[in-house]
Amino acid sequence: MRAKDATGQRGEALAARYLEESGLHVIDRNWRCSDGEIDIVALDGDVLVVVEVKTRSSLDYGHPFEAVTEPKLQRLNRLSAAWRRFHALQFREHRIDAVAVLQQGSNPPRVEHLKAVG
Repeated sequence: MRAKDATGQRGEALAARYLEESGLHVIDRNWRCSDGEIDIVALDGDVLVVVEVKTRSSLDYGHPFEAVTEPKLQRLNRLSAAWRRFHALQFREHRIDAVAVLQQGSNPPRVEHLKAVG
């Protein structure tokens, strides 16, 4: 496994734990279809939440949230609809959240959560 992939997996695990500790219920991880992948699918009460996780080991290439671009948000909205169709589930509300995980050296990881980014 490439170091980048391992960093991403650790970041997604930290993000899932953070979300659960924040009161969300993670119901799916790394869901894939032909259009792409959803990192985390969770419930916040009765709201479906699709979560994009961005993990970085430094800020050399910018803050992780900077990688959550408009095209990425459009793709996540399409993926959210695909996930709901695949599981034959309907929700009155759904949203896209982003979680940034910064793991710099031996420092404890820093996790940030933005709700309703797109």
